[in-house]
Amino acid sequence: MRAVQERRAVAPVAPSRRGHAVRPLALVTAVVVIAIDHATKWWAINALDERDIDLIGSLRFHLVFNRGAAFGFGSRYAPFAALVALTIVIVVLRRTGGLESRLSQLAVGAVIGGAVGNLLDRAFREGSGLLGGAVVDFIDVQFWPVWNVADMGIFGGALALALTAGRDRDP
Repeated sequence: MRAVQERRAVAPVAPSRRGHAVRPLALVTAVVVIAIDHATKWWAINALDERDIDLIGSLRFHLVFNRGAAFGFGSRYAPFAALVALTIVIVVLRRTGGLESRLSQLAVGAVIGGAVGNLLDRAFREGSGLLGGAVVDFIDVQFWPVWNVADMGIFGGALALALTAGRDRDP
């Protein structure tokens, strides 16, 4: 009887850290978005100093230093918006372990990379106060605010997350 009881004993299961581990695909995607964002911002600062480059139709490269929050609005509140974005990045990073699909992981990585790309501008570019630096924007379609690669990552990643919401086991 004792042998039967020993066989039935189950080793205790360690608590899952799944929701707290950063998925490598999300992390790599974030790093790639940050690298492309800052490489293109460096290019824009050096190539577009005093001129625009017209591309196709209304699309052009036009250098803007955005001291405001989203779309240049509310420059007075930009540092507060940057702190909120930083908090969101930290929370999202802690939750990427629950993402099962590759698309969700890529989307989260794009959002994080875009947010960090713009936060780096706020932290290290010339400006006033904590996180008061200007974000470099240069993609201008002339009927929408000027934006950058980081903004594309945030928008595209958020859209992909909205389209895949509920598909992963641990939302």
